[in-house]
Amino acid sequence: MRRVDKPWGCEIIWAETARYVGKLLHISAGHRLSRQYHKVKEETLFVQSGEMDLEVGPADRVEVRRMKKGDVFHVLPGTIHRMIAVTDVDVMEVSTPELDDVVRLEDVYGREGTSAP
Repeated sequence: MRRVDKPWGCEIIWAETARYVGKLLHISAGHRLSRQYHKVKEETLFVQSGEMDLEVGPADRVEVRRMKKGDVFHVLPGTIHRMIAVTDVDVMEVSTPELDDVVRLEDVYGREGTSAP
């Protein structure tokens, strides 16, 4: 296991193999991840506790889904998305192993660009 501190909270990577990765994302109330998509990475999100808004889609057609404990969303490659914590929220993420496959479109913390392969 390893902990990675982020400007919005932290992630705890509790499983990492050549085929999949399991993470716990803790997002502090009022904070947001970058608006992003993945070229290859596929992930499923499960809200373990708290509430968040999940923005899905391009900026001109954003759909906002209020997600609460027990809600699940599957993110396919190419899907533009962003998580915004309404309360402190813990999200379990299970994904394919391409952890650096992030194309940031917008980020309130000044992180830029692409880390995708």
